[in-house]
Amino acid sequence: MVVTGCYAQTDPHAITRLSGVDLVVGNQEKYRLPELLTDLVKRRKPEVMVSDIRNARGVPVAPFGRVSGRSRASAKIQDGCQHRCAFCIVPAARGASRSQDPKAVLDQVETLVEAGYHEITLTGVDIGHYGWDMIPRTTLAALVRRLAQVAGLRWLRLSSVLPAYVTPELKDVITSLPVVVPHLHLPLQSGSDRVLRLMRRPYNTRMYRALVEDLAGAIPSLGLGTDVIVGHPGEREEDFDVTLDLVRALPFSYLHVFAYSDRTGTEAARLPERVPPATIRDRSRRLRALGRAKSLAFRREMIGHHRDVLVLTARDRRTGLLSGLTSNYVEVLFDGPDELARRFARVTITSADPDHTFASLSEEKP
Repeated sequence: MVVTGCYAQTDPHAITRLSGVDLVVGNQEKYRLPELLTDLVKRRKPEVMVSDIRNARGVPVAPFGRVSGRSRASAKIQDGCQHRCAFCIVPAARGASRSQDPKAVLDQVETLVEAGYHEITLTGVDIGHYGWDMIPRTTLAALVRRLAQVAGLRWLRLSSVLPAYVTPELKDVITSLPVVVPHLHLPLQSGSDRVLRLMRRPYNTRMYRALVEDLAGAIPSLGLGTDVIVGHPGEREEDFDVTLDLVRALPFSYLHVFAYSDRTGTEAARLPERVPPATIRDRSRRLRALGRAKSLAFRREMIGHHRDVLVLTARDRRTGLLSGLTSNYVEVLFDGPDELARRFARVTITSADPDHTFASLSEEKP
């Protein structure tokens, strides 16, 4: 049994006290797992291979051996974070922001496309900071322009991007390149400027609102997701109310709602004015209900429209229908043959309920 990830990085010796663990691997060492597993034998005491993440330089390339059978692939372009948000332990777990060499990213994407993947998501901890640490400096926008030229790549998706990093250059890339899908995830965390200051977030609600309205006006049928933390120390009822108001006003298609919890060593864990757990649960429930309503409204607007979907390999367990993902990040269910898996199909959206979106196969080619 091997344990890795952020918990392994920040408190490896706690993991060694768990029964059955053979190896604890840090966030830089996990890229060596194939090599480490080859040499691993059962030992009386777990082996700990966790280096000081503050000394990490660069992003190792994970080996790509074969197609996993999944429909979609991801390419890690960045790791670490240079921000110090009050609630976040990530800098201690992942180290400083560092970028993957553009040529290495290009090679990986080309290899994935050759292996049959036609949608690729660019991932990282803070991908908007991509290239700032490099000499010569480059940008996420420049990388996307380069990847957009890869033959056979149909859809290129960006994972979460901090609003402060959506520069005019990146905005132009997102709105002008056909390969970049109409889906963005822009973390909000709070709709209260006072709470954003407590969180040490590098933007305010005015900036956030202006960015979202600009992007939504430029990108038809934009799928827009966000993260919101409920119950951060210092969050009052009026702060939560303005968060609800902002979420209602903006065209989100889905929400990720997180109940605040302390992370040892963070600034927020030492802040006064704690929010009672019962209050956090109630606020989370109300915000999730709003998120479900906005998701349903967004999906119902798609009814009657034709959409291309990338068909996933696994059918929906409850209905037995094929499952496909639209470019704007809506999962749709429809009847069709198994041969469509990992391929694109054209569907017509027929209905949407709180939990599902249904479609029918179209005779048009995707």
